[in-house]
Formats: sequence, structure tokens, C-alpha cells
Amino acid sequence: MEEIVLRLNELLFPSIADVAVLSVDVSIAIVRVDVESTASGAACQAFGIWSNRVHGSYLRFPADVPSAGLSVVLQLRVRRFTCGNSGCTRRTFAEQIPGLTRRHGQRTERLRATLAAVGLALAGRAGARLTRSGSVSAGAPFCAWSTPFPACGRR
Repeated sequence: MEEIVLRLNELLFPSIADVAVLSVDVSIAIVRVDVESTASGAACQAFGIWSNRVHGSYLRFPADVPSAGLSVVLQLRVRRFTCGNSGCTRRTFAEQIPGLTRRHGQRTERLRATLAAVGLALAGRAGARLTRSGSVSAGAPFCAWSTPFPACGRR
């Protein structure tokens, strides 16, 4: 079983360390990948102090690059840590996985990079049309005119 998990990690997240793929569920229109961080802790964004004191956790559902014409969504278990600095105004903070997530992000970093590349190559509306039509594997359902993102048509 551990060998299968290692192969899924290598296949789905080859350049991202400290990530474990727990399961992959495929339905007619969507692929849900259950993922969690395996890092021992995280650094507070305010002070940079390392903490391994887990305060709690929650689920995030960032969109990832489509696969075989299906939308891919991660079910990511994110831990909240308690900051070790008594003067920290935030007290708790959520871990971020380098190369995968960013604060308040609704897309993975590789989906953001793909959409940015389409937006830069095709400029605005042409890129938005191409991503909505599904011709490019860039997450068509996640692109909307109201999104302040270059590939989604906003100038």
C-alpha cells in the first residue's frame, strides 16, 4: 500500500515535497484528490518562527490542472499552528505548501501558471475563450469574467 502512495505522490506532485496523496476519487466530471501535508510544522508568516504545535485543521478545495478532460480538485487537509512568539497578533496561522498553495488561493500554483501562460500567449479574451472551450487543459470551469486574472479576460 505504501508503494502505491509513493507512486501517486511521484505521479501527481513530482516537484512538491512534504505532500501525501491519501486517495483519488474519479467521477463522471471531476477528479478529487485527497491530499495532506507531511511536514513536521510550519513557519509563522508574521515572524517566521517555526512551530509544530497544531491548533486545529480544516479542508481546502483548490482547483488543479485538468486531467484527461476532467476537472481536478484537491481536498487538502490544512493544519493551523500556534505561533511561538507571545507578541504575535495572529496567534495562529495556517500552513502553506510551497509550490502547491498560497494564502487565500483557490487554485494550485501550477494551474495559476498554466492560466497565466495562456493569458500571456493569447492575450485577454482569446485566452478566456480557449480556456472555457476546454481546448487547453487550464481549468475551464474556474475561469470567469469577474476574475481578476489575465487568462480570464480581464484587462
